[in-house]
Amino acid sequence: MKIGIGYDVHQLVEERALILGGVEIPHHLGLLGHSDADVLTHAIMDAILGALGKGDIGKHFPDTSQTFKDISSLILLDEVRELLIAEGYEIGNIDSTIVAQKPKLAPYIEQMKMNLAKHLLCDVSKINIKATTTERLGFEGLEQGMSSQAVVLIFKKGCAND
Repeated sequence: MKIGIGYDVHQLVEERALILGGVEIPHHLGLLGHSDADVLTHAIMDAILGALGKGDIGKHFPDTSQTFKDISSLILLDEVRELLIAEGYEIGNIDSTIVAQKPKLAPYIEQMKMNLAKHLLCDVSKINIKATTTERLGFEGLEQGMSSQAVVLIFKKGCAND
């Protein structure tokens, strides 16, 4: 088994969609980035890449490439999943946290989990997503941006992981 951690942050701006875990969430601000700026999916991808010892998302999906301009992060997650499979691993579990003052994310978490599980080809029970505020402290609390953290445990295929 291997463990990886991931972290991502993006600025909140007007006239951008707010996408988290592949779910478009109604909000007057969205995340700024080269892709759809889905901080949750980015943190999870970085955690998986870290566990595999394969660098980070910037190495695999550089923001200098037009190929990834405005792309859905779930498509990028598919590519990370293929690396996971090629190395002979599968997801043991993922634990993640989204840090955002607003909007309330609880109503969207189950759909985020289902989206991620579908793209990672794993059971939804292997994915945990939490959301928290910073009690109005820091850039997240001031609604200047959002961040996300993730930890992943991966196993060689065929090893007991339940």
